[in-house]
Amino acid sequence: MPKIRILLIEDNRLLREGITAMLNEQPDLRVVAATGNGDALEKAKRLRPQVVLLDIGPRSQNSLRVVESIKAHFPKAEVVVMDLIPVHADVVNFVKAGVAGFILKDASVDDFLHTIRSVAEGKKVLPPPLAGSLFSQIVEHAIQSGSTDTLLRAVRMTKREHEVIFQSLGRLCPISITPILLYGNV
Repeated sequence: MPKIRILLIEDNRLLREGITAMLNEQPDLRVVAATGNGDALEKAKRLRPQVVLLDIGPRSQNSLRVVESIKAHFPKAEVVVMDLIPVHADVVNFVKAGVAGFILKDASVDDFLHTIRSVAEGKKVLPPPLAGSLFSQIVEHAIQSGSTDTLLRAVRMTKREHEVIFQSLGRLCPISITPILLYGNV
């Protein structure tokens, strides 16, 4: 069985070595290189990983440039970003740059491994805490730009969810929506 080839970019040596050891214990995963960041592009050129695990850390703009470079030179490589609590605007920027997945650093080992395997299969992975806030940000942007019709067609919702959204778009406050949520149209 071919192994998923991984390039790990993590500036903290202890984390880099620990993550490498953990991943290499898996029968289907292989860290082909682990680096602090400076030579990441060179290693990607030479080793052609399927998945790049990237710690965004406190220098998210530099990490965003790394993602953009990797995707420009190796469009088939899937990038997974690791962070403690990413800023929502950063999540949007990383998605636009081509990131396929996010791993919160407080994720379980099973979630961590599942994310890597899923991304290697071509799936997109966003942890539930980020998905909810990202969806909220998309809705807010649609409301502010006046493109709510497109948003409502693009998102599959139940009839009830549509009613709630339409009520929200009517600028009703949460108190006036509560009876509708609880009892239907009143």
